[in-house]
Amino acid sequence: MFSSLDDAREKLLSAGYIADEVTITTVFLAAALRKPILLEGPPGSGKTELAYAVAHGSETEVERLQCFEGINEEKAIGRFDESLQRLYVELRAKSGQVEWETVKEELHGRKFFSAGPLVRALLRPHACVLLIDELDKVDQAFEAMLLELLSVWQISIPKLGLIKAESVPFVVLTSNEERRIGDPLRRRSFYLRVEHPTPEREARILQLRILEASAEFHEGMAGLAKALRGWSLEKPPSISEMLDLAQALKVLGENEITADMRDILLPLLAKTEADRKKLLLRDGFASLIDDQGVYGLVRPNVFNPCPNQTALLWTACGDIITLNKYPGNLTPDSHHLFLTH
Repeated sequence: MFSSLDDAREKLLSAGYIADEVTITTVFLAAALRKPILLEGPPGSGKTELAYAVAHGSETEVERLQCFEGINEEKAIGRFDESLQRLYVELRAKSGQVEWETVKEELHGRKFFSAGPLVRALLRPHACVLLIDELDKVDQAFEAMLLELLSVWQISIPKLGLIKAESVPFVVLTSNEERRIGDPLRRRSFYLRVEHPTPEREARILQLRILEASAEFHEGMAGLAKALRGWSLEKPPSISEMLDLAQALKVLGENEITADMRDILLPLLAKTEADRKKLLLRDGFASLIDDQGVYGLVRPNVFNPCPNQTALLWTACGDIITLNKYPGNLTPDSHHLFLTH
C-alpha cells in the first residue's frame, strides 16, 4: 500500500488530506504491520475522510460499514438469500429425483450468501480500505464480534463456515465518543486523536480544495470555522461544511462574509433551531464576523505541494524576503514563518 514513509505522505497529500507527521507515520505503520487504526474525536473533524484519503492515494476501494444503534451481524457480515434458496429448492424438486443432503450443502454455500461489507473486504483479491464508521453507536456484543476479524483476519459464519482473508484490508475505526470503545479492541489497534483543525491547517485544506480563491479568502474561512466552533453551538461546523460554505460563496461571487449576509448564510451555518436562534441574536452574527477577523490574522504557512521552489520569509512585521534556501542563522525560535511560492 505504501512503499515508504515519504510515499505515504505524498499519497495522502495527493488525496487532499493535510496530515501531521504523527498521523502520516501511524498510517504507514498500520499498513506495514496490518494493524487497525482507531480514530476518536468530535464529529466533523476529518476521521472518515482519512479512510477515503488512504483509499484514493492507494488507488483502491472503500468497504464502509456505517454503524447505528441496533445494527446486527447480518448488516455487517451478510445473510443467506432465503428467496433464492426457496426458488432453487422448487426448481430442483421439479427436476425429478433429488439428493436432499447435497441440496442442503449447496443451499449453505457462498452462491446463496449475500455478503456484507466485512466479508466483502476479506474476499477482495487486492487489499481495500475497510471503514467501520461510528463504532461508538453499537453495543459491546457487536464490538466483540469484530475481534476475530481484527486478530486473525477471518470470520466464522454459522452454516457457511470459516471465511479467511484473500487480502488483508486497511482498517479504519472511527468513534465520536458517545460510548467508550472496549479495551480488547483498543489493544488490537493503533490510536489517533483527531480534533478540529487549527485555522492554519484548515486554511491549507481550503487552499487545496478551493483553488481559485485568494489566500485571504482561505484564511477568512478558517477563522470563521474557529469562531463558530468556539461559540458552543449544538452542531459546530465540520470541515466538509466549511468547504460547502466556501464553495457557496464562490458561486455567489463573494470573497468575504459580512454582517448583512447573515440571513442568506444561516441555512449553511446553523443546522439546529437552537443554533439558528443563537446566530439571530442582536449583534450575534456581527460579533462572529469580528471573531473571524481575529482568528484570521495569524497567516498560515501557504501550502504548495511542489518542492524545490523559491522560499519566502514572512517576518513578524509582515515583510516578505525572497530566499533560495533556508538561512542557517535562523531556528524555529526565530518567530518566522517559511512559505513557498
